[in-house]
Amino acid sequence: MGITRWQIVAELRAGRWAAHQKQTVATHTGELTAAGTWWSAIFEVGPGAALDGSTALSAAGLRGFEDVLHVSTPKSSRPRRPRDVVVHETRRRQPGDVIEVGLPRVRPAIAAVRAALWARSDRQAALVLAMSVQQRITTPVALAEAFSAVRRHRRRTFIRQILDDLANGAQSIGELEFARLCRMYGLPEPDRQTRRRGSDGVIHLDSSWSPYGAVVEIEGLHHLEAAQALADASRQNELTLDNDRVLRIPVLGLRISPDHYMAQVARLLRAGGWHG
Repeated sequence: MGITRWQIVAELRAGRWAAHQKQTVATHTGELTAAGTWWSAIFEVGPGAALDGSTALSAAGLRGFEDVLHVSTPKSSRPRRPRDVVVHETRRRQPGDVIEVGLPRVRPAIAAVRAALWARSDRQAALVLAMSVQQRITTPVALAEAFSAVRRHRRRTFIRQILDDLANGAQSIGELEFARLCRMYGLPEPDRQTRRRGSDGVIHLDSSWSPYGAVVEIEGLHHLEAAQALADASRQNELTLDNDRVLRIPVLGLRISPDHYMAQVARLLRAGGWHG
């Protein structure tokens, strides 16, 4: 850029610029922005570095997911390992995986899959995948394609289930699967495919217990969308007006916290007179 090292030293000594770790100089003395912090991580790690995992998703626009700063490099690239940056050397880096224009970052679908692989828990893995789809950072189809490159990992089966849930909504934990969970937790099996008539027409109930006035709705990701949320509210209101008690359980909730939600189902049934 036409600036000598001596000019940089002079600006730093004068307090007009600030050094950050070993490779980064800011032309101001304030806090680094998010983008500045990401660029600094790239400079500090060295050649081949790219934002990856949840950090790449944040750079792509993901909001509300807190995590450490992740950077990946090709395997055996001998990266530097600056403080506050988690550096991953990966054999999975393929040509075209990284967006090279502007801030180097891994493409969203690949980054989301890696964020799930690197997550601290199954709960965090499910959350980052769901949020990436919900906020339209990527799509279930793109996630499935990116995940096909993962041949071995201790979380592989779990992530496959989550991706199926994101692609199919509540269908992936359908009537038979929910009935199996009820048997596993010692609860009576629900009635399946019952029909009620409401003011808006016929209401189809996947899981209900007529003797106890209880209904469970298993909700996929699409239930968070505005139009579906309005339909769900009307549906639940109709059931409530008919004196049913309704539990709404996110399909991801059953994947990552089955004990919690099945305990709620048990409480619902007991409130209706079940004595199991």
